[in-house]
Amino acid sequence: MRILLTGASGFIGQHLLQALLLEGHHVVCAVRTPKESSDPRLGYVHADFANDTDKSIWLARLSGVDAVINTVGIFRESGRQSFERLHTLAPRALFAACAESEDVRLVIQLSALGADAEADSAYHLSKKAADDYLAALPVRAYIVQPSLVYGKEGASAQVFKTLASMPVSVRFGSAPQMVQPVHIDDVVAAMIGLLRHRLPLPPGTTARRVPLVGPEALSFTDYLARLRSAMGMKRQLVLPLPGLLSRLLAKAGRWLPGALLDEEALRMLDRGNTGDVAPITQLLGRAPTPIAAFVTDPRAERTQAKLGWLLPILRWSIVAVWIITAIVSFGLYPVEASYDLLARSGIPPSLQPLMLYGAAGFDLLLGLGIVFLRRRRWLWLVQLGLIGFYTLVIAFKLPEFLLHPYGPLTKNLPMLAAIWLLYEMEE
Repeated sequence: MRILLTGASGFIGQHLLQALLLEGHHVVCAVRTPKESSDPRLGYVHADFANDTDKSIWLARLSGVDAVINTVGIFRESGRQSFERLHTLAPRALFAACAESEDVRLVIQLSALGADAEADSAYHLSKKAADDYLAALPVRAYIVQPSLVYGKEGASAQVFKTLASMPVSVRFGSAPQMVQPVHIDDVVAAMIGLLRHRLPLPPGTTARRVPLVGPEALSFTDYLARLRSAMGMKRQLVLPLPGLLSRLLAKAGRWLPGALLDEEALRMLDRGNTGDVAPITQLLGRAPTPIAAFVTDPRAERTQAKLGWLLPILRWSIVAVWIITAIVSFGLYPVEASYDLLARSGIPPSLQPLMLYGAAGFDLLLGLGIVFLRRRRWLWLVQLGLIGFYTLVIAFKLPEFLLHPYGPLTKNLPMLAAIWLLYEMEE
């Protein structure tokens, strides 16, 4: 078959693309940045879900296409990357074009469990709007609705393993918070199965919703416990938080960049995320992969999971050192005593204010740079050079700090080692 695949650069889309090619299908990837391909079965076409909300745009891309698979999705909105555009308006335009096309015989829409009549989050409602629109069109369609999808390299799986590897886990509120995690390989195999032997449609309809879930429903904290056990770790302490406190933390999360928890995420977690395992079992011809088999390299995955929370702690401790040092230098430590140290280091009186406040300002900038800059590798090198320089100068000019029983200068050695580690581990 010739298949138009949207979202081919995403987590599920990348896995699905490789599986489609292995099946012998010809795939046209609709992406924002088309690539050159040496594979005659693989092509690319420019498409932008944030802008392509007109049916005519998609019709021009469907010539000779037998099936369309839409895997575009976001969990958080950012600028023009909104739920309305990416989950509703652009998919509706695409689906309308599919219904009008003389070539397209099948549409597979990657939705989510919870995009149903009881949906109340913006994420689920935007998915449901596109799903309902597709279900009403005169084109054969499958609306696949996975639960939490686990893949070793997936962002959500890495987050969950990080949470599972921490000494303490938090349970937000008293709702059951049921989930039914499914492995990425099973999700992809089930979607391939829909192309091979299509599930029957309900009488009088052209579309069917297909839940893609794992073999077992369990609470979210139990899911973390299973991941922790699979990584070879002992039982984790679970700290229950009352519902009111959980909701207050979720509200605060709305204003924190990169926060895992916000009001929408808590509402979806409280609602639960489970479904009937029979359809995916029929498509796979076997039971879905159990959670115990998700982790394939316990030692490596345990190490990576721990680094997920240990590195941020180390990074923020370095931030604290620079900012506190700057505040102390700006006046908490007696200025005259600072000038005396500079004088003993060979700095003339005329330059002492510039050196003191200039160094303090630079320390402050280093701390803020670690917090706000996305590309920090060069910044770690600057810190290594600066601390190394300070250490050598003070060792020669103020040797009493080198021989001090509290070790104020020798403590720079673990500081240098920590910054070197952060340099090596920086993405």
